[in-house]
Amino acid sequence: MINLHNVHLESDADITMRDGVRLVMDVYSPADDSGNRIDKPWPVILVRTSYNKTFSEWDDVPQWYAQRGYVFVLQDLRSRYKSEGDGRYYHTCNPWEGDDGFDTIEWIAEQPWSNGKVGMIGSSHRAIVQTQAALHSPPHLAAICPEQGPTNIYLHEAREGGAMAMHMYTAIYNHGLDAQEVRGNNAAISQLARGLSESRKWLQNMPFKPGEIPLAAAPHLEETLFNYYYRGEYDEWWAQECNDQTPYWDRHADIPCLITGGWYDPFVDACTGYFEAMKERIDSTVRLIIGPWSHGTMRQSTTSLGEVDFGKAAMLGYPAHHELRKRWFDQWLLDEDAGVDSDAPVEIFIMGGGTGLKTADGLLDHGGAWRSEQEWPIARTQLRTAYMSVDGDLIDERSDAVASISYEHDPENPVPTAGGSMAHLAEIGEPAGGWDDIPEVGQGAAVYGGQGRQIVPWGPMDQREHDWFDGDHAAGRKISERPDVLVFETEPLTEDTEVTGQVIVNLFISSSAIDTDFTAKLIDVYRPNEDYPDGYEMNLIDTVLRTRYRNSWTEPEMMTPGEVYPITITLPTTSNLFQTGHRIRIDISSSNFPRLEINPNTGEPVGRHTHAVVATNTVHIGGDAASHVVLPIIPAS
Repeated sequence: MINLHNVHLESDADITMRDGVRLVMDVYSPADDSGNRIDKPWPVILVRTSYNKTFSEWDDVPQWYAQRGYVFVLQDLRSRYKSEGDGRYYHTCNPWEGDDGFDTIEWIAEQPWSNGKVGMIGSSHRAIVQTQAALHSPPHLAAICPEQGPTNIYLHEAREGGAMAMHMYTAIYNHGLDAQEVRGNNAAISQLARGLSESRKWLQNMPFKPGEIPLAAAPHLEETLFNYYYRGEYDEWWAQECNDQTPYWDRHADIPCLITGGWYDPFVDACTGYFEAMKERIDSTVRLIIGPWSHGTMRQSTTSLGEVDFGKAAMLGYPAHHELRKRWFDQWLLDEDAGVDSDAPVEIFIMGGGTGLKTADGLLDHGGAWRSEQEWPIARTQLRTAYMSVDGDLIDERSDAVASISYEHDPENPVPTAGGSMAHLAEIGEPAGGWDDIPEVGQGAAVYGGQGRQIVPWGPMDQREHDWFDGDHAAGRKISERPDVLVFETEPLTEDTEVTGQVIVNLFISSSAIDTDFTAKLIDVYRPNEDYPDGYEMNLIDTVLRTRYRNSWTEPEMMTPGEVYPITITLPTTSNLFQTGHRIRIDISSSNFPRLEINPNTGEPVGRHTHAVVATNTVHIGGDAASHVVLPIIPAS
């Protein structure tokens, strides 16, 4: 039986940064039966957040740790909520976070209630600030737990494959609802909220123009949006430490790192890349855990995502998530032998293996199981090349016959998104009190978010068209039946086949346009059964490549119409068991909207096009232009 402490809360304690700015925090400490802080040093867990230290997300979380012998500190970032600042706040692109993290950690270490060892937790933006703090190596930072955080804002968060990831459009509005630069300006707050409620309309009215979108009410955040939208090339702005930590890995503190990701999270490659970088550079223990989760769903008590159920083993949630992190910190902040050193370095959830029928909740029973590994990438991986055929097959042998398949990419009729990896892409409805009933300071995101809904469901879905914008009369049709989608699939598998790692799609392409996009999507194709008489086509992972960036993110190169070019599309990491009788499928197209920005095919500066044209895009097959897929296969043990 665990002897739980009571909890003492010190609200709105403040710390002064090196430049005189005060940051505000709540401190939850173990307390005696009278509620008084127990006068002894404790290990400290720190969360630095842009989402309000009193947000409902944290209900009962600090108390859980304080009851078990930790001081838990929740701090508002500079220019957020109760912390001071000059009003400048640039979403996740704030150059002062490394210094602020250092100063906060070192101040905590000097307090009488601290044992001098500080750990950090948090996902998404709260993971980014952990990494930034670690790059500044505060002496008393003892361990971190970054969860589902990007380490390169250009590649992971904002410009996937050179195209803007549109979940950032709505995410910035969500941050704007409580921006200090609109505090007390009810008209501005209402404008932002209404803009977020009309996200679908604005997404259909690109290109955006500065000063002409609702986000103009929050100028610093509008500036960030247009940096995301206009800066198609990786330049000095993207290369800042706050935007891309990867060039600065050699400065990372040598501390234990527990890195957690999800197969349907847009930052999964950031998590695996972070793990690989630290294993190469530091001596401390580094662990990687990846589950069948989307952004933040590991904190939820659920076994499902999108339209799919992964079985009981898939659920983490609370309190299991707490126990996982507490065990980590018991080892490194208390110097207890919690058995962490005997854990496998890598723990991954292999999706697949279910019945393929509907669960009681009407979801596809896809199933899955956890497995421990000693390294990443997995050393026993066997790379299998599958060549694309003109008949739509994936075959083992390259054909000497030269062929090609063409389709038209019409920016006015994009391929609709059906699930996938997103971190926001949401909208809100009108609150109960109406648009003029402005929430209290710091409560905007919580109040408006209560009316929120995803524009496109996250995660796995049957690959069918959906009427996201009230104008698609083909809703319900299989995406594979569209004339602008090329389908390449294996024969039904004769044995279970595990694909774990990054699938590489090597295409030989040409186009009538000087610039266009090519998308690739990996799909697990179920054969028909009594619950799914048409089968089920489950998306696993997808991405895009804007062809002007086919050779470089910094030096764009337009194409010559009709000329053949080799391109490589590297799909984000995944892990799936394709069962006997299933097919492995790759879909090739040129759009995936609204998950990804649509290429107008004109070659104009990104985000500033004046018109759109239909592009005839071609995939070449056979001979010296043999388009193919490289699959990372894990052999059966």
